[in-house]
This record gives sequence, structure tokens and C-alpha cells, in this order.
Amino acid sequence: MRRFLYMVFLFSGISSFAQYGMNCEIRQIKINIFNPGVEYEMGLGVNSTLDIRVAWQMALEPASTAPMENLDFFPAITVQNRYYHNFNGRQRRRKPIYGNSGNYLAPSAAIFSPGSRVVENRIVDGVHGYGGLVYGVQRSYDSGISFSIDAGAGYYVGPFKGGIYPVVNLSLGWIVSEKRWCVGR
Repeated sequence: MRRFLYMVFLFSGISSFAQYGMNCEIRQIKINIFNPGVEYEMGLGVNSTLDIRVAWQMALEPASTAPMENLDFFPAITVQNRYYHNFNGRQRRRKPIYGNSGNYLAPSAAIFSPGSRVVENRIVDGVHGYGGLVYGVQRSYDSGISFSIDAGAGYYVGPFKGGIYPVVNLSLGWIVSEKRWCVGR
């Protein structure tokens, strides 16, 4: 019985530490305007979140011989595990961290599902995607407006010869729902 009480006490202490140590919003839902779609960001740890975006996203056409010169909009699902590295510094300088306003490093993966399309006089069919690493900046304001941009590199795969190309994601939108825990508000 004594061991059981010790275990209950230990786990309640760990769970309270995990809750009170959060810097990130527990969850927030955003509607994006630039890349039309929906984004869901949820807190995973003290300074990390999981960001999932389903959008009509601008991307390079990796099936062309010059992918950097051919941009198009594709339906996409993008997933990032963001680690915000400057929350404490922003708080010391009295800058807000509301809505996960901070700079982050994130492994990023995306799947694009454009369907059949003609690229350089040949039919390309099937999904393609990338996996890579990005560095980004996100700012959210009390009005609910949220902005984020990240850039990095990713390895693209699909019905073409794979390769490493740049990755740039831009989100401009509005936070429609959030569960606030952010200590910087």
C-alpha cells in the first residue's frame, strides 16, 4: 500500500510539473489565407509543438527538368515538429510568446496529391512529397492574426528522379480557436 501511495504521489508530481512548465499553447486552430487551408498546432512539451496543415499549397514542380522555375498550387498535408528555441529570451526582453510567437527549428514532411498533370509534354500521375529540416519564425497577435514563414531543404520523392530542393512554407491567417496556456500572455 505504501508503494502504491508513493507511485501516485510521484506521478501526480510529474504531471503537475509537465502542465505548469508549458510555454506553448496547448492547441490552436488557424485558417490560412495565403495557402488556403486549415492548420492545427498542439503543444507536445515545454517548447515544442506538432503542427499539421491541410492546404492548397504553393510548391515547386519536382517532375520538371527545372523544378526551381516551375511553381504551382497542389493539395497538400504538411507536418512539422517545431522546437521553439527563444521563448525564454523573448520573455526576458518582455516580448510576447502568445500563440507560439517565437523562432523554431523543425523536421518537416509534406505529401502533395496533385492528380494527373502534364509536365513538359508528358503525363505525370501520383503523389509526391518531401522530408527535410526547416528554420522558421512565427508571430501571433492579440487580434488573432498569425504569420509564419520557414525555409530549409528537403529530399523530394515521387514519380520522378528524387533530389534535394529548397522548402519554403508561408502561412498568413487567423487563429479561430485556441486553448491558452501560454505564460507570456
